[in-house]
Amino acid sequence: MKLRSMSIALGAALLMGGVAPAALAQVKTYSAKAFYETTSYRAAPDAGFSFSPDGKSLLISGDQTGVYNVYALPVTGGAATPLTTSNTNATFAVSWFPKDARILFSADGGGNELSHVYVRGLDGAVKDLTPGDKVKAGFVGWGPSGDQFWLYTNERDAKTFDVYAYDAKTYARTLVFQNSGYELGGVSPDGGTLALSKPRTSADGNLYLVDLKAKGEPKLITPHTGNVSYDVYGFTPDSKALVFATDEHGEFNQAWTYTLAGGAKASLIKADWDVQDVSFSKSGRYRVSALNADASTQLTLLDQKTGQAVKLTGLPDGDIGAVRFNRDESAIAVAVASDTSPVDIFVADLKTGQAKRLTKAQNPAIAESDLVEASVARFKSYDGLEVPGVLYRPKDASAAKPVPAIVLVHGGPGGQSRKGYNPMVQHLVNHGYAVYAINNRGSSGYGKTFFHLDDKKHGDVDLKDVVASKAWLQGMDWIADDGIAVVGGSYGGYMTAAALAFQPDVFDAGIDIFGVTNWVRTLTSIPPWWASFKESLYDEMGDPATDGVRHRAISPLFHAKNIKKPLLVIQGANDPRVLKVESDELVAEVKAGGTPVEYVVFPDEGHGFLKRDNRIKASDAYVDFLDKYLKK
Repeated sequence: MKLRSMSIALGAALLMGGVAPAALAQVKTYSAKAFYETTSYRAAPDAGFSFSPDGKSLLISGDQTGVYNVYALPVTGGAATPLTTSNTNATFAVSWFPKDARILFSADGGGNELSHVYVRGLDGAVKDLTPGDKVKAGFVGWGPSGDQFWLYTNERDAKTFDVYAYDAKTYARTLVFQNSGYELGGVSPDGGTLALSKPRTSADGNLYLVDLKAKGEPKLITPHTGNVSYDVYGFTPDSKALVFATDEHGEFNQAWTYTLAGGAKASLIKADWDVQDVSFSKSGRYRVSALNADASTQLTLLDQKTGQAVKLTGLPDGDIGAVRFNRDESAIAVAVASDTSPVDIFVADLKTGQAKRLTKAQNPAIAESDLVEASVARFKSYDGLEVPGVLYRPKDASAAKPVPAIVLVHGGPGGQSRKGYNPMVQHLVNHGYAVYAINNRGSSGYGKTFFHLDDKKHGDVDLKDVVASKAWLQGMDWIADDGIAVVGGSYGGYMTAAALAFQPDVFDAGIDIFGVTNWVRTLTSIPPWWASFKESLYDEMGDPATDGVRHRAISPLFHAKNIKKPLLVIQGANDPRVLKVESDELVAEVKAGGTPVEYVVFPDEGHGFLKRDNRIKASDAYVDFLDKYLKK
């Protein structure tokens, strides 16, 4: 689901005044290796069982070895026990089995996004439940008795995902839903109903329900006129209602319910931000909801028996997420992250609210006091529109010592830059670079109007926001006027290349991280499993069959001769979204024009870098490149 929220601007005096930050003491400089010698932790999906049947262990993923693997983390504290030992492919936790210590986990092949689901038996033996060279598969949920579970796979048709019920003992499977182009939204706890969504455009879509027992056709439950966006949160624990997201009633996503018997709809959660997520404990006593507020997550754990929010103590400041209940609902696990510390896992007693830390993700060699807290800041763009973003100011930046800056553009195009720990950003800031993570028009989180302002105007209005942010940064006396670069990954990589090609005199350098350079090719070579929302994608970006001329006009590759500022390109060889040839061709064109260009390719990565060594090499490359061209 695309997130939408709004952020609160800081006063101009705070951002632009000549007074330097209070902490002008000497800040230690750390290597990229130090920043990535943290451990990245991930909770298992909410649809599965995170706590072991005996309640003694929590199923998590972590990259302690440099590659993600699955671990059993003792809830009383202590070292995690590895349950997988991959040295190559990132491997992620899915679920404990309900009645024994078997687990489900997933992994793809070197970042190619063709993930499979595996079972690890009691003897440690591993079985691929979804074999096939071209198969992409995933987990849906468990049946009510725990005797079966549901997986999806595109083995029949690469463009769509069918749902199979697997016997929890024999792993024999039965097809329960043959898909004809819908997106899967989840199965009800009683196993009787499947929720589906179908985007029509980037602003409009519908929800459907399928009776899995009657095996009928999907039933439309959201008839409407005009553009209304819908998405699925899940079902209520009693399986009597679907909880869904809609922007029908305002700028932001609200949570509503649809009663399966009778079809009545009712408001559940309304706020001046997007309702980001809604889930429940298995009994239904507790409801967890989250708002995407001011580029941060605001979480509420509601005890529906008392009507009061549960207050948790013993947690550090930061975003709380990934709430997972143990089997008897006496305790929860939560993940907490802040700007200066990666995600850590805590367990909390639901009677007392007291939380206990289970992990320490931050590298002990790094003092958190040397890292910086981010601020949410807005500026007036070229047409007066207020554009938000997340600003990082180096601790020693001042009018007497102005620092170079980076405009960091998120992916998407409808993504959002948010507060929270980012080792790449903290490494850059620690090495003396201000970073402004812009949420240009078209970003999610700021209402549906803002979200759609760039539809079929990509490389135009959104790029103008990025360009305007440079002038705003130059107005701050602690930022060097002549050392501002543009950096971004995926769609942000496109924006980087576009800025250098179409506004060649604005930025002093650029870093394109697996960015689109040829929209004509990219939009005709999307992964087949994107078929369910291809129409929506084309509605936002344009159909290559009819918009080819515009796509060529906004593609940096065909204008690479204009690029005259230094460029660094980073690419994963296995990327199924932005093919390596995109970066190959751009680098060749820029090099032919005589402009300095550097190129780093990771042969074992896809669209995003999961291996620690590769992330370290990438971050070192960013700082080395920027030091060469911005710190004159």
